[in-house]
Amino acid sequence: MTLRAFALAFGLWLIAAAAWARPVELELILAVDVSASVRAEEFDLQMHGYADAFRTPQVLEAIKALGKDGIAVTMMQWANPDQREVVVNWTRIHDDASAEDFARAVDNTPRSFDMGQTAMGHALEFCLGLFKSGGFEGRRRVIDVSGDGYSNRGTLPNAYRDEAVKRGITINGLAITTKEKFLPGYYQRNVIGGPGAFVVAINSYDEFASAIVAKLLREIRGAHVSEAPIAPPENEVATIARFRATMMD
Repeated sequence: MTLRAFALAFGLWLIAAAAWARPVELELILAVDVSASVRAEEFDLQMHGYADAFRTPQVLEAIKALGKDGIAVTMMQWANPDQREVVVNWTRIHDDASAEDFARAVDNTPRSFDMGQTAMGHALEFCLGLFKSGGFEGRRRVIDVSGDGYSNRGTLPNAYRDEAVKRGITINGLAITTKEKFLPGYYQRNVIGGPGAFVVAINSYDEFASAIVAKLLREIRGAHVSEAPIAPPENEVATIARFRATMMD
């Protein structure tokens, strides 16, 4: 086969693949930080929080209100640049039974990594590639990233955030401020982006479950909320400067 013929065949395959993709209102990636700063009990609170959220009447009603297509959801865990793994495959959720199937899968998900650093940029890069793997075509596409620290390893998240925005993908954040009180501002300036992007901040992992419910409701309903930018505090500027200097050494 000539190169031209191969290119034509590949192009036709891409068109066919797009045609076979099942339409959904929302494609949602749940990107969960499991770096070393997340203790075992905190990991458990995250997993049970996500699982229980898909069992709550408010979230179920919001999904059903979208119509028969529903949403498609997958979950991945991340830490170091090379520690990125899908732990729950793409699942279409459109009724109580499919929501319970997803919730049960999350409840039974083990921790993939426990000694890595916080390579948020590489996690976002991985997530961008996941949208091609599920066999769904979302009218909206959202990456929902949660974490408790600044990105401190590998490529910074800004570049992949900007690439997501170019593709029409929204990145939302859930900033857990148990260790870094300025983390919500960092997420707003460096992580989130796209139509209606927002950050939810919590002060304790005990608040995770209720925060996830509120966050999912905004994402499923597609509410657009505009917030004024927050100026970075001096200690955050210094932290990022030190990180960049380390990368250049």
